[in-house]
Amino acid sequence: MIEKTKKIKQRYDELTLLVTNQEIIADNKQMKKLIKERNAIEEIADIHQILEKTLNEKAETEEILKNEKENEIKHLFEDELVLINKHINELEEKIKVLLLPKDENDENNVIIEIRQAAGGDESALFGRQLMNMYIRYAERKGWKVEIINISESEIGGIKEVTFIIKGKNAYKNLKFESGVHRVQRVPETESQGRVHTSTTTVAVLPEVEEVDFEIYDKDIKIDTYRASGAGGQHINKTDSAIRITHLPTGIVVSCQDERSQIKNKERAMKVLKSKLYDFYKGKIESEYKENRKNQIGTGDRSERIRTYNFPQSRITDHRINFSIFSIDDFMDGNIQVLTDELLREDQRVKLEHNTF
Repeated sequence: MIEKTKKIKQRYDELTLLVTNQEIIADNKQMKKLIKERNAIEEIADIHQILEKTLNEKAETEEILKNEKENEIKHLFEDELVLINKHINELEEKIKVLLLPKDENDENNVIIEIRQAAGGDESALFGRQLMNMYIRYAERKGWKVEIINISESEIGGIKEVTFIIKGKNAYKNLKFESGVHRVQRVPETESQGRVHTSTTTVAVLPEVEEVDFEIYDKDIKIDTYRASGAGGQHINKTDSAIRITHLPTGIVVSCQDERSQIKNKERAMKVLKSKLYDFYKGKIESEYKENRKNQIGTGDRSERIRTYNFPQSRITDHRINFSIFSIDDFMDGNIQVLTDELLREDQRVKLEHNTF
């Protein structure tokens, strides 16, 4: 274990020197890349130093025990050795977790897309609740939310919405939200008090700045149209909304939140870049389906992941068979308890399938 962390510590020290180099500081793109790499291994580098020091303490204690004749003093050092070995084991377990394969996008902002599915108006109403839930969660974390595009139903629900949550580790915390969210409750329009089941789909994408593919002008079709919804006279008179179609894949992205056509185009291109990244990444992953056993489930819009049972005030995540009995609090954005459980399970599964 110490040999693995030693190499990482050497790389960390190398990066620490590189980010003080004036030529690299002048190259913003390279600087961001190196700082991101350095931040990713900083904790391992710190633990390496502690482990190295503790191993030295162990060697010194063992040497003393080897030469000590007096039993009383010997017992003291034996007890000390037990504590040192325990500390070493704890450090090695931490290192195992830190050495697990990481998602390079964990620190990124996140793009969330919510769509109405089975259940008509009830599905759309639940879609708005889900959007509000994620927005409240972002507020609790001190993150920023930007609406990209929204299509509302006549009774105040959401047919479809795309928004960005900006904050460190936003994608890490929300990436397991992708899939089918099922709601069970009595709709306001139900006169006989029967519980109905509806579904809403959620797709979660990392916002990506750099991609290893080109988006060519010949491959995209850009349409402008008048934005719908609230916004006053400006929205009614100006074709400020943007729709971009990527012709090779058929992926369509719309943005109407900004009054400026240029800003809407910039935002739409940002979402398109992330959708294409997810599309190409998905194609590669589908060629290695056996890797799915190392995942608890992310990204598949057809996978039913969670049930929200309002009569019983229960939320159940089916992937980890974990339930919470405080639905009002959960819908108010207090979802971190479940998020942490999903992250722990993902970690546990990865540990099972990795050898150190």
